[in-house]
Amino acid sequence: MLENGQNWELFGYDMRKLGRYWSAAWRDILWGYDSPLRRRFDDVVSLYQPEGAQSYQAGEPCTQVKADFHAYLLPDELALTRQLRLPIAVESELDSVIGLEVNANSPFAAADTAYGWSRVGRDESHLKIALVIVSRSAVMTYLAKNFDSHDPGAQEVWVESAGSMVVLGGFGEHRREVRYKKRLINVTLMIAACMTLLIALVGLSAGLKRAEMQRMQTMSASIQKDAAVASEMRITLMRANEIIATANEVVLRYPNPHKELTRLSKLLEDDAHLSQFSIGGVNIKLRGQSGDAAAVMQLLTDQPAYTEVTAPQPITRIGGSGLEQFFLNMKLREEEASQ
Repeated sequence: MLENGQNWELFGYDMRKLGRYWSAAWRDILWGYDSPLRRRFDDVVSLYQPEGAQSYQAGEPCTQVKADFHAYLLPDELALTRQLRLPIAVESELDSVIGLEVNANSPFAAADTAYGWSRVGRDESHLKIALVIVSRSAVMTYLAKNFDSHDPGAQEVWVESAGSMVVLGGFGEHRREVRYKKRLINVTLMIAACMTLLIALVGLSAGLKRAEMQRMQTMSASIQKDAAVASEMRITLMRANEIIATANEVVLRYPNPHKELTRLSKLLEDDAHLSQFSIGGVNIKLRGQSGDAAAVMQLLTDQPAYTEVTAPQPITRIGGSGLEQFFLNMKLREEEASQ
């Protein structure tokens, strides 16, 4: 909120610099190495290090082998590195602030100074910046001695600081930046063309829909006359379907016990008989005696009409009779119950 004496500040931001904040936000989206656009459209760079070459894209290692650009990693002894902790309010003027920091801390002549920086962290109130300052002449001497390179623009020069790669300005990085900028422009033009085509298609679709609506309105008057009879027939059919569904539910809930008794009579051997039979829905409970109760249980288990045949109580032998008493629970398959 606005306070007295801070008429141009809103939530800690100077509203007179709103344009700079807007530009800084777009710069991060388009040019920041942590931007998804940069990770997608930036070129792969082959970085030569003492332990070998490694491919990088947008400052992060990648698995691609082919690279149109190459860079050399400077040893730590050739670079002056600093970790800056800056207020987040200066985010819109980072280039200027870092330029002043370089001028104030560079031990080299202005014409011999090259630097690069990378944002390595941020919190609610501060930015963490990795700043690298080098001597151009020392860098070129190192490149000429170790890589036989005498053209500053022939390659990029990187320095590792605070766990991230910092690209030094004033060497070969401008060629990659130009190509990346062209890709952004091409993508923007493609998006604009797609949006234009989409708007045209939406307009055409709206026109066709309007003509279709007028035609449908004309047809609606004649269709409504025939719809009354069809509506009555539909209601009658719905009522019939409800009656059929209710009848099917009743049949499923209360299957015919005589049918199941007949089925069991045919299945069971002469030495087996039932003393209790109950059925509720698809659940059947049996109690009976047989010379081999386990065989009865297996017989019912093998029947396709029944499922989940279980014995809620153990089989017991009836003394002196040679018979075994069994208690069985089983379920009737729904397709059998509905027949």
